[in-house]
Amino acid sequence: MKLHILMFLSLGAITLNATEIYRVDDLILKSLENSPSLQISKANYDASRSRYDSAYSGYLPTLDFNAMAGKAGITDENIIFGKLSASQIIYDFGKTGGRVDSSNYQSNSYKMQNIQDVSDKKRDVKEAYYSVLNAIALIDVQKENVKLNTAQLYRSQKYFEAGIRTKIDVSDAKVTLIRAKLDLNNAEYDLKLAYATLDEVVGFSDLQNSYEVYSKELDLDSLYSSLKPYDLDLKSSIEYAYSNRAVLKSQEELIKSSLAQSDEVVSEYYPSLYFGANYTKQKVETFKQFIPEDQWQATINLDWNLYEGGSTNAKEQEQKININISNTTLLKQKLSIKRVTTQAYINVYKSRDSVKLSQNLVQVSAQKFEQASKRYEHGLSDYIELQQARQGYIDAKASLIVDYYNYYIATANLDNAIGK
Repeated sequence: MKLHILMFLSLGAITLNATEIYRVDDLILKSLENSPSLQISKANYDASRSRYDSAYSGYLPTLDFNAMAGKAGITDENIIFGKLSASQIIYDFGKTGGRVDSSNYQSNSYKMQNIQDVSDKKRDVKEAYYSVLNAIALIDVQKENVKLNTAQLYRSQKYFEAGIRTKIDVSDAKVTLIRAKLDLNNAEYDLKLAYATLDEVVGFSDLQNSYEVYSKELDLDSLYSSLKPYDLDLKSSIEYAYSNRAVLKSQEELIKSSLAQSDEVVSEYYPSLYFGANYTKQKVETFKQFIPEDQWQATINLDWNLYEGGSTNAKEQEQKININISNTTLLKQKLSIKRVTTQAYINVYKSRDSVKLSQNLVQVSAQKFEQASKRYEHGLSDYIELQQARQGYIDAKASLIVDYYNYYIATANLDNAIGK
């Protein structure tokens, strides 16, 4: 019985201390749930739909009720009064239609902007995720550096005790070991900073987050072969961006909104035709033979503003300017997207080529370090040559890892640039 209790408690402790492991897709889903910026973006879209509903209500009838009770006149007469009025637009030459269309296009623009914000969030999460993986891999490199320098210090001390090497080699080995430990310490802090950035991007607000990102040991000899070419060429990438970037679709909706607003302004030159009806119920004792208790009327009304000091003409000219601005803004965005897509595409292949060259550099640096170690053992070189070869090998491995994860960050930026 006691054994079962101990097993139960042990399982409970394991559960409580369990660390969640997140892959990049898991973190993207978390960011869509938690991100305040996306919540604000969604709220802006919801508010725009409410404005559209408000504009659309112009097509529907209005119903008003007014009532009062009190005294009036010299006779101190009691008065009870109630009035019910209704109005329905019949035709207004596009005033209401322009307002409704403009609100609808603006709402569509907010929707497209929300889609763009989601795409940007995915890019940011991927960039933060790969930065964490990069920091983890660099810690492994610095651990190897500490291990190599620790072994070198031990060897230098033995050589000194045997009278083969001088005391300065031991001092140099101690200095380089301390530097290696300092680099490892800085790498561990860089990982914490990378996690802090990831927390912000994803929207983790807890003071302490018990999670880790999924990472696997890298095979540095096969990193380049694992990187596949991008599935679109540059021309196709730009064309894809023009067709799919949500920010362009958002601007296109704003152009439609400006055109609808222009129609609304032009309609002010024309009258509005609407149906009106009202029913009045009132009670006045003294004058009831002159004032009927029940009154009603139904009318067809025409409202036409014939002159308002040139205000409508000024609004029309302003809307024409706004339409030109919107079209020019769309062209500016296309040029920007072309540039950003081109840069992102070049960065993908720049990073990929860098991985290939860095991988070769690691192999050559490893050979040089091995040769320098043998030369040092046989007294054919000094400690400085050995240290330079060892540091070159460590630096080459670190550069390879940075280039490798830069490739994935560059790919994420290209996907975002074309709206993929």
